[in-house]
Amino acid sequence: MNIILTGFMGTGKTSVGRALASALKKDFIDTDEIIKRRAGKTIARIFSDDGERAFRAAESAVAVEIAGMDGKVVSTGGGIVLRRENMSHLRKNGIIINLTSSPAKIYERLKNDGGSRPLLDKPDVLSEIKKLLVEREPFYADCDVRIDTGLLSAEAAAESIIRSLAGRI
Repeated sequence: MNIILTGFMGTGKTSVGRALASALKKDFIDTDEIIKRRAGKTIARIFSDDGERAFRAAESAVAVEIAGMDGKVVSTGGGIVLRRENMSHLRKNGIIINLTSSPAKIYERLKNDGGSRPLLDKPDVLSEIKKLLVEREPFYADCDVRIDTGLLSAEAAAESIIRSLAGRI
């Protein structure tokens, strides 16, 4: 059984995923890293060169691959939930954990991470975060467990996930 982390950018999927994998002695997989490695470019460059549609297609291909794996902790891109077929693939052999946080905390984290986020290339980033969170909420709600990471370290969030999955992993 895989443990699949979903959530908006800046909710801690990668850092929590690494901490969780370490605590459980499981392999860690980051879907965005796989996509970047295969494309030979950053996600921002994929969006600018090839468009969001191409990125989402690559994301879907990775979701199919993950369905055939077992015993992994998987950090997904924030938009993987937007295609129902992705979630169907990930659920085949996975427990879906949705990580959440407040828009203000997400904004603070994204501001400090120094990365380029193509979907947030807007004048009012906080308003864009709020808008996207509202749009994506029905997709993020399709999960087995929800963890608010706003006030938690990656390690504390991982511990919370482990407690919530007691007897299932």
